[in-house]
Amino acid sequence: MIEAAARLREATWGLPLVLLLAGAGLYLTVLLRGLQFRALPAALRLTFVERDEPDAEGDISHFQALMTAIAGGAGAGSVVGVSVALATGGPGALVWMWVAGLLAMATRFAEAVLAVRYRETDARGVKSGGPMYYLENGIRWGGIGRGLGLVFGVLAVLAALGFGNGVQANAVATAVSDVSGAPALLVGSITALLVGAVVLGGIRSIGRAAGLVVPGLLLTYVAAAVWVLWLNAAALPAAFAAAFDGMFGGHALGGGVAGYTLGQVVGSGLARGAFSSEAGVGSGAIAAAAARTREPVRQALVAMTAPLIDTLVVGTLTGLVLLTAAPHRPGAQPPDAVLMQQAFAAALPGDVAGWFVALVLAAFALVTLIAWAYFGERSAQYVAGERAVLPFRLLFIGIIPLGSVLPLESLWAVSNALRGVMAVPNLIGLVLLSGVVVRETKAWFGRGERGERVDEPAEAFGRSADQPSNRR
Repeated sequence: MIEAAARLREATWGLPLVLLLAGAGLYLTVLLRGLQFRALPAALRLTFVERDEPDAEGDISHFQALMTAIAGGAGAGSVVGVSVALATGGPGALVWMWVAGLLAMATRFAEAVLAVRYRETDARGVKSGGPMYYLENGIRWGGIGRGLGLVFGVLAVLAALGFGNGVQANAVATAVSDVSGAPALLVGSITALLVGAVVLGGIRSIGRAAGLVVPGLLLTYVAAAVWVLWLNAAALPAAFAAAFDGMFGGHALGGGVAGYTLGQVVGSGLARGAFSSEAGVGSGAIAAAAARTREPVRQALVAMTAPLIDTLVVGTLTGLVLLTAAPHRPGAQPPDAVLMQQAFAAALPGDVAGWFVALVLAAFALVTLIAWAYFGERSAQYVAGERAVLPFRLLFIGIIPLGSVLPLESLWAVSNALRGVMAVPNLIGLVLLSGVVVRETKAWFGRGERGERVDEPAEAFGRSADQPSNRR
């Protein structure tokens, strides 16, 4: 069973899907003329300075929507996932992770544009959006869009219960039990109470929790990683040299395996970059649709900073900590959490390293639980209607204790496979609706919020500044 599940995961997240995700990011980067580079100052200003449009339609602020989206992939991708990439692909995988992160910014931008443009308001006045809505409302060819939306919605519900719930509940219970000795079922029950207190309050409660917890968690982890790198500064040049030397299958750091195949190196790096940012999978677009905004592009600029934060900053720091503090030999690594503990152990006193890594991973898993509760809820609503929301919330909360004690290997493999398959209808929608993304982008950069020019003149996109927006 475990072997079959592992084969399913490898087949789903193999090189074809990874190249499809990277290809979509490259296509959108070219189509938008490198928007993630040119508009980055405007995106950072909207994210960290303005942060909200309090008088616009929506449920949570720009910043809260971004933190909710980041929470959906935090920890599993940016921390543990990086150690997996280096274990399977060597130091060179880090460079390809950077490539994936940069391309993912364009993908996340496009997802958010479409999520806000095609979002709907439910009977309770709550915004609902994401791939299922822009697939149905944007692709109107003989029911194809509706069919793709249903496929995505069902897969997202299943992924929320598997990856978003079982895997994360198990991660919290394992991490806390290892350092405290508390029974896993007790930890799972407490986790269920904490998650329930947030999730039953709906997206506004989830957004507030993400906006408060995720930034502090990220800053704590970044500060600790920077401290480790400061203490290991002498090893940084060798780490960078090993990464660039190994990007085409060269030697690994510390006399590691030579001749690692290009497919292993590239595939590991691109997969982890896509995995940590969730770009292309579509879950982050569900959070973007809840943001208070009048303009799809405004929220999209905020959304595209997610890969910058979780992949290019947090993921890079994780990789450099591992490369400078632990000899890295592909195929010979201890388990991921153990590897991280070893990397921090040399810089943190006593048993602090074990506690720090365990609690950081547990905290990341906890916020991921909360984020995926929302992703699953909105997907369940799309598939079965408003009546499905409360039952899904109760089911999600109720199975957390069970997830904390279930065997992890098969659950991890199957749920990750579901996330991989989710990307297929979403990527189809991004390609078919890319023209809408370009038109919205041209219009906004020509007009700008409050009539001002935000980044570059509209002529950069080949249009006049007074052409009206294509929004409905």
